[in-house]
Amino acid sequence: MIRLHHVPGSRSFRVLWLLEELGEAAELRLWSLTDGSLRSPEFRALSPAGRIPALEVDGQVVFESGAIVQYLTETRGRLAPKPGEAERAQFLEWASFAETQASILQNLNIHHIYLRPESARSAALTKLDTKRLEVTVRALEGYLQGREWLLSDFSAADCMMGFNVEAMFRFVRPDAYPALAAYCARAMARPAYQRAAAKSGSSAIYTQDFYELPNA
Repeated sequence: MIRLHHVPGSRSFRVLWLLEELGEAAELRLWSLTDGSLRSPEFRALSPAGRIPALEVDGQVVFESGAIVQYLTETRGRLAPKPGEAERAQFLEWASFAETQASILQNLNIHHIYLRPESARSAALTKLDTKRLEVTVRALEGYLQGREWLLSDFSAADCMMGFNVEAMFRFVRPDAYPALAAYCARAMARPAYQRAAAKSGSSAIYTQDFYELPNA
């Protein structure tokens, strides 16, 4: 039995999507980002920092989405180059790049959505993190010219990154990034992505399609 501890719209979607790509059935245990339950002893026994996701699998609990994705590809033997194989370094690079970018997205979620009262939000920091996100978006746009996926074929690195793309276009407009927008569309058209999205449900984070920069 596999159980994924999940918040819709969070990084746990990467794991849900990968499980669908691998054909692994999983039970979902839903949590909230706002009710304090992630700080409970019950959840911290699964994820010490109180962060989603955590995965109960193979008689143990694995936390952190990047670690879970790498563990699943290694133990299931699919969707990632093995150590010593071609593109192994590139797989690790892009999986880590996705986490770097996700930390910026998390900051923007805090700036735009979670920080209360709204008067406590910093326009300067919001603009700075948007610029930091744009640096990563431009790097991806350049890399994806003429490519369908991050590696020569679809891999778990695309589960890591593809989750980010849908979120990043809530803070930067896709019009200037056609290769990245096409990559996002390809990812979202995959049957496994669509199954995962149906199981996940509506995002618990975003209530707007796009978040404008503050005027101040």
